[in-house]
Amino acid sequence: MIIDQLANSRLYAAINIRLAVALSYINNYDLARLDIGRHTIVEDDIFAVVSEYETKEADDTKWEAHQKYADIQILISGEEKIGVATPKGMQVNTPYNPEKDIEFYDGKGDYVILRPGNFAVLFPSDAHLPGVAVDEKMKVKKVVIKVRL
Repeated sequence: MIIDQLANSRLYAAINIRLAVALSYINNYDLARLDIGRHTIVEDDIFAVVSEYETKEADDTKWEAHQKYADIQILISGEEKIGVATPKGMQVNTPYNPEKDIEFYDGKGDYVILRPGNFAVLFPSDAHLPGVAVDEKMKVKKVVIKVRL
């Protein structure tokens, strides 16, 4: 897991070539101009998913993890808490779906707050609980860049 300011995102380009391409995209494109939906960056290897939703209470969302893709999560507007944990020791709620690259869990973890101007990179070793309200529910616009590892 990486949590940092967007201004520092270039520091992580050496981790993986696809991650470097995704970070370059983030730094060279006005993400706020993206419409809701999926946007191809490099075929199925790197793509953006833009969504708007209202944050929820932690009990109303699910822990998730992926096996094929890392998530780069960026808030365009609003703020949310995101739970982070290791899937080891968590109870599988819904088994892994390879077509959707997702598995759901029950468990507990720590929280970080995402706001415009920062980002989180969540690797397959990171379970995460996105979309949690900070103090009160609010509408957010979020871009998730999916990076095949």
